[in-house]
Amino acid sequence: MLEGISIDQLRTLRAVAEAGSFTAAARKLGRVQAAVSQSIQRLEAQLGLKLFDRSGRVPTLTEHGEALVAAAAKIHEDVEAVEALVARLKSGAEARLSLVVDAMFPSAALVGFAREFAATHPAVELTIATEMLDAVTAMVRERRATLGIAGSDADLTGLEQRHLADLRMLAVAAPSHPLAAIAGPIEDAALATGVQIVLSERAPEGRGSADRGVLSPRTWRVADLSTKHALIVGGLGWGHEPEHLVREELARGRLVALKLAAWGAAPPLRQLSLVRRKRSALGPVASWAAGRLTELCRLALADAS
Repeated sequence: MLEGISIDQLRTLRAVAEAGSFTAAARKLGRVQAAVSQSIQRLEAQLGLKLFDRSGRVPTLTEHGEALVAAAAKIHEDVEAVEALVARLKSGAEARLSLVVDAMFPSAALVGFAREFAATHPAVELTIATEMLDAVTAMVRERRATLGIAGSDADLTGLEQRHLADLRMLAVAAPSHPLAAIAGPIEDAALATGVQIVLSERAPEGRGSADRGVLSPRTWRVADLSTKHALIVGGLGWGHEPEHLVREELARGRLVALKLAAWGAAPPLRQLSLVRRKRSALGPVASWAAGRLTELCRLALADAS
């Protein structure tokens, strides 16, 4: 019954309902009144329903007509969405964007990015994954993410990288931890007496995870940043964390920054890079995202410092 119904017929029906008469609808559509009347008559014949009551001076919608106008409005919303999608695809714009970011990426920057993305690209689907170390670059390399933000200590094989920002890493411990009582630079011998909480990726069986910044022979290994942070705050060990993640705890006295002789006067830096597959072309949405992620990350780290 609906096979012969056209989008144009439904659009004409809505125009008549909104304009209040066939004549006004014809002016709105840029047609002659007879063409509008014939379109509605064909629609009524095809559906086997009376859509307008023509007994009065001005035709009025019947109950069936009102129901069909409401249904047509929903159909037109879907048609407009398809038209917008086709226009974006023809212009080279993407229908979806997938990102993966290192867990140390500033959350304020990520929230700000998502807010801007929703306002600027409301019709584009967004997927954000948070991973650590090599898992970030693996998602980009395996085409599960278009863009990634990874640490320089990740496996960057097969990827193009662009420096994004430097994270200032601090060695921290709870005030109750024995290392927190040492005022001067802490030598390696003293570090060996305490447990270092180390972040290690979930490596496949048979493949070890590379040690990064491990200075103590006594280690506890965890696979996520929140667990590491909780153990350090709980006084169970010491470890390195990004400055922007611990500044509030340092200000409140829940954590203490340790001075390590191994690092000298300046704390170590961990580089964050924007990565993508080599020779992969970025569409306009991904290009916009790369620029905004860079700017917002640098702003968030500047505010933190």
